[in-house]
Amino acid sequence: MTTPVLAAADAPAVTRTIDARGSFCPGPLMELIRGIREGQVGDVIAVWSTDRGSKTDIPLWVAKAGHRLVAVDTQDGYDEIVVEKRR
Repeated sequence: MTTPVLAAADAPAVTRTIDARGSFCPGPLMELIRGIREGQVGDVIAVWSTDRGSKTDIPLWVAKAGHRLVAVDTQDGYDEIVVEKRR
C-alpha cells in the first residue's frame, strides 16, 4: 500500500537508495541520518526497511530535523520511506 505524501507529479526522483532491509531499530534511521549528512540539499533518499518501527520513527525524525517526507510505500516484504534533504 502506498501512502504518498506528495502527488506523483510533484514527487522528486530518488537520488540515493539505502538498503537497510534486515537491520533493526535504530539501524535504518541511523543509516538515513548518515545519508542525510553525506548528501546535498535537494537529495532524495529512499530507505528500504524491514523493521516495522521505521514507518513511524523515520517520518517523526524527518519532521523534527526539518527535512521533507516524500512518501511511505509498502513493498513486497519491506517499506520504502522517501525523504528529501531540505537543509
